[in-house]
Amino acid sequence: MLPLIELRGAIPIAAGMDLPEIPSLIIAMIGNLIPMPFVFLFAQDLLKRGAECKITWLKKFCDFCINKGEKGGKKLQEKSDKGIYYALLFFVGIPIPGTGAWTGTLAASFLGLDFKKSMIAVASGTLMAGLIMLAVSFGVFNLFS
Repeated sequence: MLPLIELRGAIPIAAGMDLPEIPSLIIAMIGNLIPMPFVFLFAQDLLKRGAECKITWLKKFCDFCINKGEKGGKKLQEKSDKGIYYALLFFVGIPIPGTGAWTGTLAASFLGLDFKKSMIAVASGTLMAGLIMLAVSFGVFNLFS
């Protein structure tokens, strides 16, 4: 569920702990997707309010998140013509740092995209990232065992 780590960290940990693959994927996906509707609906407003506060560390954190969401949104728009939801799917689905469900959902929120279509794209991208991480993580650990 944690931003930045998400299932990209949970699945390798599960592989390292020799947990079963499919239950690990399912639990990691559920944990990754539970916060997404809340991020889409409420994070933008909360971050903007936090960026206006006088607590330095909170202001910096909120500014960081706003910049991350805006940059992610700009990347999505640049990479897609009419296929913004496909771009969102691949943005979330390719497991590289900074392109997970949290960032993708925040970017979709900043772009004012449709809630239902965004959640479907994020969920599909999360499945794609999970399958990639599953194959890599369990494949690597199985090579060494």
